[in-house]
Amino acid sequence: MNKNNIEQLSALAFNAQKNSHSPYSNFKVGAAVITPTGETFAGCNVESAAFPLGQCAEATAIGNMVSQGHKRISHIVIASPNEEFCFPCGGCRQKIAEFATDDTPVTMVSKQGETYNTTIGELLPNAFRAHDLEK
Repeated sequence: MNKNNIEQLSALAFNAQKNSHSPYSNFKVGAAVITPTGETFAGCNVESAAFPLGQCAEATAIGNMVSQGHKRISHIVIASPNEEFCFPCGGCRQKIAEFATDDTPVTMVSKQGETYNTTIGELLPNAFRAHDLEK
């Protein structure tokens, strides 16, 4: 896990976090991804009064990446609004796995800048991927 990637993506994720639309939970999350070509994309969570329709920061960052024609995540960072690490929910783990290999780094960063490093394979072992549809 590249320290420069973590610092760059953390800055982007915390910046995106500022734009979070979270009037119901007041739990502002930011996320940022980097592609194999070095392109970066960020996103924040977007809540809705119709609660199931909200979107996580990871999904927003991935959507921004895909909308610009990229299909691979080399590293993702998730910025927490507090002292705790904010791990991706199950749905976001699946979304990350769609665009990543098992060894793709996932870094959670707390408000104080502490980090927890793992991989998407550790967070979602035996992920269901496109090749599973061919079986």
